[in-house]
Amino acid sequence: MERFGFFTDTSVCIGCKACEVACKEWNDVPDDLVGWAGSSHDNSVGLGADRWRHVAFIEQPVPLGDQQANFQRDGGDFRWLMESDVCKHCTDAACLDDCPTGAIFRTEFGTVVVQPDICNGCGYCVPACPYGVLDKREEDGRIFKCTLCYDRLGEGQEPACAKACPTDSIQFGPLEELRERAGDRVRELHERGVGEARLYGEDPGDGVGGAGAFFLLLDEPEVYGLPPDPVVTTRDLPETWKHVGMAAGALLAGAVVCFVGTRR
Repeated sequence: MERFGFFTDTSVCIGCKACEVACKEWNDVPDDLVGWAGSSHDNSVGLGADRWRHVAFIEQPVPLGDQQANFQRDGGDFRWLMESDVCKHCTDAACLDDCPTGAIFRTEFGTVVVQPDICNGCGYCVPACPYGVLDKREEDGRIFKCTLCYDRLGEGQEPACAKACPTDSIQFGPLEELRERAGDRVRELHERGVGEARLYGEDPGDGVGGAGAFFLLLDEPEVYGLPPDPVVTTRDLPETWKHVGMAAGALLAGAVVCFVGTRR
């Protein structure tokens, strides 16, 4: 089937967190908000087993007169960068490669899903994710993350977060169509003078083979807490196993030679 995914346009995100709430309600994800987070309005902190969507708030000082500066505080201009983060549903998914039980599988929509009833909580997938998305739920030790609302897709519905987004910052659809739409949006913003607009995760030639959930950002990925050059952590596994096999063969051959030598 055609592959589906998310395109998140952070330039129109208003930080309302409707996506977070809709995700929790539909998927029965436990409430674990931390409340006031000190110097930030970001009260969900990051992605986790109980936070499948996370709206980041990043406050930046900007030069006076900048188009993007639409707030003032203490006489200085600043802007909010807001981004609704989610599992990337990688093309080359290290979590899927590392799962020993088959709990993680790729669906007919091209998304990557964890089956809680099969997950044994071994945690091998957690360090495998280059984005730090996967996490164990404290109560039972199993892994949980975004499923891209697999149950809704099967009924022809869009994911709950995209349905709830009031500004269409989160867009759902066929991945190739979303990539084309995203490219048009970046060109539009550049023509309007927003030269810092750039796409993140849409390139099939990147270190994870392209993400199934990609973003339009208004600054460097690191500003949003995203790795600048994510790489699938299992990319060297075939070569590693090849060398392991060769080494094992050499050891076996050596053992045979020693055994034959002692029999003479």
